[in-house]
Amino acid sequence: MVGDDFARVLAEAQGGSEEQFAVLWRDANPALLRYLRALAQENAEDIAAETWVHVVRGLTRFTGDEAAWRAWLFTTARRRLLDQARLRKRHPAEALDEVSAAELPHAPDAAQLALDNIATESALALLSRLPLQQAEVIMLRVVAGLDTEAVAAMLGKSPGNVRVMAHRGLKRLEVLLGRSGVASRAGVTL
Repeated sequence: MVGDDFARVLAEAQGGSEEQFAVLWRDANPALLRYLRALAQENAEDIAAETWVHVVRGLTRFTGDEAAWRAWLFTTARRRLLDQARLRKRHPAEALDEVSAAELPHAPDAAQLALDNIATESALALLSRLPLQQAEVIMLRVVAGLDTEAVAAMLGKSPGNVRVMAHRGLKRLEVLLGRSGVASRAGVTL
């Protein structure tokens, strides 16, 4: 969270300061990517990029505090996510059977990526075992740091419904962690 300097940082970013926009980006982008990876792992970076394009276009019109900023950012991301899902339904991907190994893109060292992302992958794997709406509510509340009312408005649900989904999701995660032995070994409580 940017904190007490948020109003100044936002005003300067809206005035064209790349440095202050970078402060907003560095603060929010990691949480945004975690949210998107939980819901659309293979397209998370693309959706995040589209989200930031929309944010840049609308930044001068945004008004509000830091909580409103985060809600606006994640609402924008959710809309891009839904757009991407609709697009994929209309234009499904085709198999690349006839592509040679030399034509395939090269990726960074898989072993290093695995070591760098093991905690995130474990958390995403657990979240993927929840019903989609429970996982989304937990990501928006915990990762994005949005309050219940903001999540309810984004999802078109009542705040009570959001609290129930979050509670059920967390209880399910507690059971899953207990089954794997992680909770008892790490002293995890939810």
